[in-house]
Amino acid sequence: MTLFDESERRIWSGRARAYGDSFAKLCAYPVERLLDAAGVRAGTRVLDVGTGTGTVAVAACARGAKVSAVDAEPGMVDMAGRAAPSAEVRVAALPALPFADEEFDAVAANFVLNHVGRPREALAELRRVTRPGGRVAVTIWASPPAPGQALLGRAIQAAGVPRPSYLPALASEDDFPRTEQGLTDLIASAGLAEPAGETLSWNHRTGIEEWWSGPAAGVATIGQIVISQTPEVQADIKRQLETLSAEFTDPDGFLQLPHIALMASGRAKPAALGRQRPPRPA
Repeated sequence: MTLFDESERRIWSGRARAYGDSFAKLCAYPVERLLDAAGVRAGTRVLDVGTGTGTVAVAACARGAKVSAVDAEPGMVDMAGRAAPSAEVRVAALPALPFADEEFDAVAANFVLNHVGRPREALAELRRVTRPGGRVAVTIWASPPAPGQALLGRAIQAAGVPRPSYLPALASEDDFPRTEQGLTDLIASAGLAEPAGETLSWNHRTGIEEWWSGPAAGVATIGQIVISQTPEVQADIKRQLETLSAEFTDPDGFLQLPHIALMASGRAKPAALGRQRPPRPA
């Protein structure tokens, strides 16, 4: 496990409810298209990796799929299990999943590669548990971010707050371009055939208090930056957010926040084409 992975575990520990009340609604947008890209239909054996509060698992169950789901955070597993009672949900994390080789027809990972220290190893593990001919589909956030995604960061910058030194960045040798081509190339580098990428864009409609609630509770890296500040600085960040939000506020007083995500998928190759189990990390 890398320092980045360890930091992610700490960041998300105990924050399932706060995530469910805030950013989970944003992350739900690509779910149906993600399941389409993974080829999920009635009878499909599908693995939802990084299930969070269970949005993908619920949607896959609704299609009649046979669903397994995992998350590194026990609170997320508890919420996902209650949301999708017909799914098998357990605690597990990339890059070492507790499943046999080629166990699933499809694997989906919605905004998960953003949170792993070695994305290529993670994708290779997703490929390992997918049967030959089955599909792996993933989403990540694009970089540079869309204006709505950048709003909280702009508020933090306007308040003069730097990124805390205790929050590690992804190692340069493990990073990749957060572009449609960059993600598609990553899919191919993991040994998946027929790699295909797509850019998704939408406006996320939310209230400013809901949008602020996630960071105020320490959700994600942006939230860790917020809660590491004094109450006075946190209040200043919120004031800056309220000021900057004016350009995104609709006549009903809701925010319309433009977001851009990337989706990519590929097909697992048969063993004869070089498919093999990736080495486990030390």
